[in-house]
Amino acid sequence: VARPGAYFIADHTIAVEEQVIDLFKGEQYGPEYLAINPNHAVPVLVDDDLTLYESSAILKYLADKVNSPAYPKDLKARARVNATMDWFNTGFYRHFGYDLCYEQILQPYQLQDADARAKVIERGKAAAEKMLDVLNNNMLGDGRAFLCGADITIADYFASGIVSVGDVTGCTFAKWPNVVAWMNRIKARPNWAATNNAVQGWAGMVKGQSLVTV
Repeated sequence: VARPGAYFIADHTIAVEEQVIDLFKGEQYGPEYLAINPNHAVPVLVDDDLTLYESSAILKYLADKVNSPAYPKDLKARARVNATMDWFNTGFYRHFGYDLCYEQILQPYQLQDADARAKVIERGKAAAEKMLDVLNNNMLGDGRAFLCGADITIADYFASGIVSVGDVTGCTFAKWPNVVAWMNRIKARPNWAATNNAVQGWAGMVKGQSLVTV
């Protein structure tokens, strides 16, 4: 998930040199990029002698580097942020992102057998719906504005990048009003549009396809 990092960087006016990697052209498999990240995945952060993979780790590093309140110093508050990010990364992203969305719109992640692909999508939809219930009713069900309380944290930057993949496939999340309200708050912030406009372009590429949504 590269967009969360760009969103955080914009919100904190961090001076960086950005290099766009065109995944649809396969630039992540080129020798220059593989020399930086042999996992041929985005994003990657290079800071002097540090090369860092994974959006979650990059967000934590950047937040600490600029002393951002979005990654609280209080031990319990930080643990809550870490747990929320892990929940999205290890469970929600797998079911919603990979099984439901990517299986339909990203060829490298699609199974060749159509029946098997349909079963993965069906499984992803069912699992994502259960996790959206938890997100809506438990994580956002007490009237909190953001995932970990009244203020935005790096958990919101990270999770919104995953949930917004649904904008590509046409997900409305209508059954989960707290999720919709939370995403609307995220999207209303000044730097969302500029750092997430790729979603709209991606949506245009799959427009007209019959896709399974939530």
